[in-house]
Amino acid sequence: MQRLQLLKETFFGLDVLQQQLIVGCAVAAAAGGILTYVLQRRGKVRTIPVGEGWWGAGEKSSSDDEKIYPFTVQTSDKEIEDLYERIDKTRFTDPLEDSAFHYGFNSTYLKKVVSYWRNTFDWKKQVEMLNKYPHFKTKIEGLDVHFIHVRPSQRGDQRVLPLMLVHGWPGSFYEFYKILPLLTQKDERVTFEVVIPSIPGYGFSEAPHKKGFNSLAAARIFLTLMDRLGFSQFYLQGGDWGSLITTNMAQMRPDCVRGLHLNMCMTTRGLRVLLSTIIGPYLPFLVGFSREDVRRLFPFFEKNVWEMLRESGYLHLQATKPDTAGRGLNDSPVGLAAYILEKFSTWTHLKNRGLEDGGLERKFTLDDLLTNVMIYWTTGCIISSMRFYKENMGSDIDNRIDSKTGIFVPTGLAAFPQELMHCPKSWAQIRYRNVVSYTFMPQGGHFPAFEEPQLLAKDIIQFAKKVEKL
Repeated sequence: MQRLQLLKETFFGLDVLQQQLIVGCAVAAAAGGILTYVLQRRGKVRTIPVGEGWWGAGEKSSSDDEKIYPFTVQTSDKEIEDLYERIDKTRFTDPLEDSAFHYGFNSTYLKKVVSYWRNTFDWKKQVEMLNKYPHFKTKIEGLDVHFIHVRPSQRGDQRVLPLMLVHGWPGSFYEFYKILPLLTQKDERVTFEVVIPSIPGYGFSEAPHKKGFNSLAAARIFLTLMDRLGFSQFYLQGGDWGSLITTNMAQMRPDCVRGLHLNMCMTTRGLRVLLSTIIGPYLPFLVGFSREDVRRLFPFFEKNVWEMLRESGYLHLQATKPDTAGRGLNDSPVGLAAYILEKFSTWTHLKNRGLEDGGLERKFTLDDLLTNVMIYWTTGCIISSMRFYKENMGSDIDNRIDSKTGIFVPTGLAAFPQELMHCPKSWAQIRYRNVVSYTFMPQGGHFPAFEEPQLLAKDIIQFAKKVEKL
C-alpha cells in the first residue's frame, strides 16, 4: 500500500507530457516483456557447442601432450640489466599544469614510480614470492597453458569445492594472490581448491599463433584444463574478460558448473533496458530498480555514456590495431607501466583522475603494481593480450551464439560501486536466469581481488554456501 501511494504521488506530481511518456513506456514494456517471454519459451537454448580448435604454430599435430608439468617463474641478471638500461634511456615529457590524471598518467608522478622501480623494487624477491604457490603448464589445443593450483591448507569437516578464478586485462594471475589465503583457509563449512589460469596470450600462457582466438576458445581450453585436473563439477569466478570467459564456460557445460560468481556483468541491451532507463529515475520499483541502482545509474548519460566515451579509447585501439598500438609498449618498460597503471588508477575510482598521483597508492603498493607490470614486460605479452580485444570485437559480438544463449547455472553477482558500468539485478536476470545472490558491495572498483580481497572472498563464500545449502 505504501508503494502504491508513493506511485500515485510521484505520477500525479509530474507534468502531462511526462505522465504520457511513462504510460506509453509501461505499455510498451509490458508488451515487450510478453514478447520476450514467448520467444524465450519457444527458442530457449541452454547450451552452446563446445567445438574444437588448434592455436599452435604450423599445422595441427595428431594430439596434445596431456601431461601436466611443474613450472617455475624465473629471472636473470641479464633480464634485469636490460630493463635498467631501457629505464635509464626514458624520455619524459612535462605534464600540463594542474592536469592531474585527466590527460592520462601524470609524468611527474611517473618519475617517482620509475625511480622506485629502478632503485628500490626487487624483482628477484618478487619472483620468489610468485613461486610460493605451485605453478604448472600443460598443452591444450597446441598452446602451453599456465596455471596455479592451490589446495586448501586445512580441511577438517569442511566441504572442499573446486574453484577457477579467471583474470582480465590488464591484470594477470597475480591479481588473486591476496584472495588466495582467504579462499583456501578454514572457514565455517566451505573452503576451495583453487585453479588460476593465465589466459592464452597473457603472462606465462603461450600466445595463439592463429587468428580468431576469442573468449569461446579460452572457455573451451579452460574446460579442458578442469577436466584434465579431474574436476567433473566446479565453481567459476571472473571479472573483466574473466566474466565473459567463465560465462561461456557455463553456457558450454552447465552440467559441470555448480555456480558462477561474477564481479562484472556485461550490461544487456534491448527494449527492456532502454525503457527502464527512461522510467527508472521516476518509478524505479516499476522496472525492478532499487534506490541504490538509481544512485549508481543516473544521470544515465553522464555515468554510462559520457564516462564510457572518456575511458574507452584504449578499447577502440586494441579492437582495431593492437599490433600497432602495442609496438611501442613492448619496447618501452616505462611506456608499458604508464599504459597499464593508468587503468589501475581510473578503474579503481574515476575521481582518481583529479589527483596528481592518480590515487594509486591509496589501494595498492608499488611492489604489487610493478609485479603485475613485470609479468607483462618479462613475457613480452602486451601485444598478444591486446589482440584479445580484436578477436572478440572484430566481428559483431551481439550476433555471436553466446549472446543469444541464456545462462541457467546458479549465479552470484557482486556489484562494486566504482565499476565502470553498473548492471542492476533486473538487467542481469535477462541473461542470467538463476541469480541466487546479488550483493551491493560497499566499496571497490574494477579489480576487487587486488583491491578489496576480504569483501570479494566473503561474497564468494556466502554464494557457495547458498548453492550448497549450507
